Amino acid sequence: MYYSFIIPAYNESERLATSLPKVFAYIRERQMQAEVIVVNDGSSDDTAEIARSFASRYPQTRLLENPGNRGKGYSVRNGMLHANGDVLLFTDADLSSPIYEATKLFAAIDRGAEVAIGSRWLEAGLQTERQPWYRQLYGRLFNLALRMVLGLKYRDTQCGFKAFTRAAAQTVFSRQRVERWGFDPELLFLANKFHLRTVEVPVGWAHDHRSKINPIRDGLKMGVEMLAVRWNDLRRMYEHPSTTIEEPQIQPAAPAEIAK
Repeated sequence: MYYSFIIPAYNESERLATSLPKVFAYIRERQMQAEVIVVNDGSSDDTAEIARSFASRYPQTRLLENPGNRGKGYSVRNGMLHANGDVLLFTDADLSSPIYEATKLFAAIDRGAEVAIGSRWLEAGLQTERQPWYRQLYGRLFNLALRMVLGLKYRDTQCGFKAFTRAAAQTVFSRQRVERWGFDPELLFLANKFHLRTVEVPVGWAHDHRSKINPIRDGLKMGVEMLAVRWNDLRRMYEHPSTTIEEPQIQPAAPAEIAK
């Protein structure tokens, strides 16, 4: 089994310097055949340089450059559609969900799930640091709106920690149209639309106070994007892929090579 770890990054040099060693340690300890894809979303800091420095030491590191700042949704889609893995996982650069929690998502895939999504709220006791109350309130209201508008019944759609089989990733990400913060509900809506077996998995999580999401400004945009997903579906815009899928070029390295 070959795994792809996709990390979207916008001005994340500081976080990547800390998180990438943890990702590679996880891969090495489990003797996995894997690649790590950092998607640079038009950063103005040295995010790209940090990724290249790791690539010089870890051959399975890949850096993808977006054409400017396009958004987290675009970044994740770009990484997913260029990935070579049999199982593909995206995670935030800050590793708010510790990378070892990926084992839970991979286990769900092994048991037959096609999409496994990390959830902060199935077992809230796993959270080591919770969001401020106003972010929790926003999350509850947004979740309620998703249930009404898109029929999504998951406890947590926004956790940036999700895994897909290759076939599921190609089905969903080739049709994804939302490019910024509101892309997660679209992914889950598409998974439901195409009858992909989706499971919600409780994972550990810690709120990072450096979060770039503005609950009011970005919350309003995400609300508009949620309505756009429903409108896109009514217009039958999801019936066929809208984005090209790259053919895999897998050159699996032995775990010992990845650990160098």
